[in-house]
Amino acid sequence: MKYILLLLLSLLTLYAKDFSIIIDKQFDQSLLDITQDYDRTISAIGITKNYKKSASSGTTYKSAFDYLDSFSDSYGSQIAFIKVDENANVIINKTSKIATFSEAIALVKTPNNGYFIGGYTLDGSLLIVKLDANANIIFSKIFGTKNYDRMNKLILLSDGGVLAVGTSSTSRSPSDSMFETGLGLNDIYLSRYSKDGKKLWSKKYGTEYDDRGIDAVEARDGSIIVISTTSYDKNKNITLMRITENGNKIWLKHYKEENNITPHKIIRLRDNNFLLSLTRRNALNKEQIRLMKFNLQKNILIDAKIPTSYSSVLKDIKEYSNGNIIGVGYVKDTYNTDALVMILDDKLTMINQEHYGDENYDAFNAVTILNNSQAGVAGISTSPISQESNMWVCLINQDGTITQVYAKIDNFYTSLSKLFKDEIKANQIKIKKDLTIELIDKNLLFKIGKYKLNKKQKLFIDGFSKKLLPFLDKNKKFIANLEVNGHTSSEWNKSSFSTNYLNNEKLSMGRAYSTLSYVFMLQNKSTQVWLADILKGSGLGFSKKIKIGDVENKEKSRRVSFKIILNDTNTVLNLI
Repeated sequence: MKYILLLLLSLLTLYAKDFSIIIDKQFDQSLLDITQDYDRTISAIGITKNYKKSASSGTTYKSAFDYLDSFSDSYGSQIAFIKVDENANVIINKTSKIATFSEAIALVKTPNNGYFIGGYTLDGSLLIVKLDANANIIFSKIFGTKNYDRMNKLILLSDGGVLAVGTSSTSRSPSDSMFETGLGLNDIYLSRYSKDGKKLWSKKYGTEYDDRGIDAVEARDGSIIVISTTSYDKNKNITLMRITENGNKIWLKHYKEENNITPHKIIRLRDNNFLLSLTRRNALNKEQIRLMKFNLQKNILIDAKIPTSYSSVLKDIKEYSNGNIIGVGYVKDTYNTDALVMILDDKLTMINQEHYGDENYDAFNAVTILNNSQAGVAGISTSPISQESNMWVCLINQDGTITQVYAKIDNFYTSLSKLFKDEIKANQIKIKKDLTIELIDKNLLFKIGKYKLNKKQKLFIDGFSKKLLPFLDKNKKFIANLEVNGHTSSEWNKSSFSTNYLNNEKLSMGRAYSTLSYVFMLQNKSTQVWLADILKGSGLGFSKKIKIGDVENKEKSRRVSFKIILNDTNTVLNLI
């Protein structure tokens, strides 16, 4: 028995892998923020670069400026959007081109399953982009003062809108409506937008010195706590400010110390107090982690200094439901920089820390707590071969270690591809990495408004089910569900949207039921008993349209698909 267990453990190791995804593209790229979606996938944003390799043949440019002008928006910095599923598969890898775009620095989830992205442009303007659930741009807003502006953070507010936190160069013109006498070199710049992209207000704050807005968080009462830096002479210190929901100042507290301190992140805790991640310089001029807990009345409750052997920074922090804190950032020694994960208790005492990376520059920039109490982190990993930076997504356990995922779904995908190699070659079906099987042959598609199976569809599904069901039965301890999903195209005469949606939903359910019932009635009683536990029919209407580019292929959208849902049993598969 002992040897059997050892053999099983060794086989499991073969199927296990770290949930660590490095997305390697040409030229530099990095991920700067991360969130979890409502379907439990993880999304992250950052920047990616794309450059023109050579001039067009036969084209002569009189100057370097003429050459640069020849570039389209497809070159230079672009917004990078990445979505990964729970099995460490990249399911969306998309770039968005916006004129004069420079950097995307924040990603927040909207209540309707979309996203807000915050960033800034090359010409000193601020940028807010709203995306739908599939990362398509709904709108983009470019705004700011007449001066050079830069966004540092975008936070989601309780009303579904966002607050942009950043910096603006001081105006020296009394005609500038944003001008306030006495402001210094740079000022804190806040701008609040509604969920529909309407600007509610923009305001600047600051001292006679150099002030920069870093981050903010909304209190339970709707007021907002803003963290910023104030620099003068050789010192850089922090300023805390509380404002109303309309941007009016309630209080301001300035922390002045001999050693430079730099703020990185502020969060609201479950007890409605606040936690601030800082770094300070020690006697050896090394960055050291400092965490400050304070209340709404600006009273400091805990001021924790976390000494480490090397320079260490926590760029982002989040709170677990048990009160523990996870922080991510980087640790730097003499030779290289590694990504850092640190776990602390509710008293801000360090429990554990882990370092990740190779002999180069690696860092985590953002962390989000997932529904299962693991943490998704996003950052940058530098290739030791090319020295180019790559996008990096990891899943982290509560002890700071990287989560292990099992290649179960990959093995199913490979086995299904072998099982249906003839059908795939004949372009009758397409199998996706998420174990969705689409029927794509034109003879297997439905006519407009039809949901009953014709003879050709029945003939194919008969042979298809004779292959699929024995395969699933052989591995049934790993099968949670077999979904049969009906789909439609988006048209329905010239009806209203609500009528269009409801009619298509009903039609798609009819297609799913027609297929499910035909498969079910082909089986003997014992197989039917098993299928009754796993079969699930769904009508998805036109929510999963087939597109070629941005144009819907209405014929191919009128289809049925199967999807295999695996359970969480991490056991070696009995695949063919």
